[in-house]
Amino acid sequence: MKTRRLGNSDARISEIGLGCMTMTGIYGPADDAESIATIQAALDRGVDFIDTSDAYGGGKNEELVGKAIAGRRDSAFIATKFGNIYARDPERGADGRPEYVREACDKSLQRLGIDVIDLYFQHRVDRQVPIEETVGAMKDLVEAGKVRFLGLSECSTDTLRRAHAVHPISAIQSELSLWTQFALNEHIPVCRELDVTYVAYSPLGRGMLTGAIRGDADLPEKDRRREHPRFQGDNLKHNVAVISPIESLAKAKGCTPAQVALAWVLAQGDDIVPIPGSKRLDHLNQNIAATEIALTRDELQELHDSIPPDFTAGSRYPDAQMWTVDA
Repeated sequence: MKTRRLGNSDARISEIGLGCMTMTGIYGPADDAESIATIQAALDRGVDFIDTSDAYGGGKNEELVGKAIAGRRDSAFIATKFGNIYARDPERGADGRPEYVREACDKSLQRLGIDVIDLYFQHRVDRQVPIEETVGAMKDLVEAGKVRFLGLSECSTDTLRRAHAVHPISAIQSELSLWTQFALNEHIPVCRELDVTYVAYSPLGRGMLTGAIRGDADLPEKDRRREHPRFQGDNLKHNVAVISPIESLAKAKGCTPAQVALAWVLAQGDDIVPIPGSKRLDHLNQNIAATEIALTRDELQELHDSIPPDFTAGSRYPDAQMWTVDA
């Protein structure tokens, strides 16, 4: 497994990570034993960048990761997050108060069963608390030896600059995929200016780019994607067209659509690390194999022409949640 440098630090992480959010039933049912086996198989294959959050399953996701890495701490680079309280307090959405930062960190360390968090993200920016205060508290965690590196998730470029002035931000996390390309012109140029890694979640378009979703019937009844405008009504009917050019290229290259989608993200720069969510071994192995697929300049241009940046219809999150991103 090749590695990529983590922002302005001296740490290196696998060029593709493992997103663990789906292991707690957010996109349909999940099996704990299979999820743990998937995390351990990822570590066996050199995928050391494991991403979780205290918001996933109300902390149960961190507990699951903790069980999977027990006895294997040295082979795992653990990223977790705090501050996304939308599920229990949709009016506030995020909590960045210094006292909450400290409390959340201690609880995450306990659930994960580790002494230090490798990369600690503010999951959502609290608009009621100056970012300088939140990152100041995160800086204290670094100085206390509880956290190694700091990150922000779903922040604006202005927030990133202000946070970086308080303490080096090693990574930001947001979406990037063939149907979510806003970061290429907005966030990634600023990340490169500040030497910050861009961690790309949902690089498979929440499953759309795999070819597994052709219509509403392909989503489980309690699947959270049903709440997202991109997966509803006329938006969904339009968006499923995204898979056709990806499938055509995948057929020509003898790989899967998901592998083409991941190869596209990897091709956007060595300072970008995708974290596809996998809860099954076969999907994990397919994702890892994507790191060996090289897209030519002509193939990248073909995808750009077929799937322009403004292709996708519908917002990334339900309207009630969109105010919590790019904060």
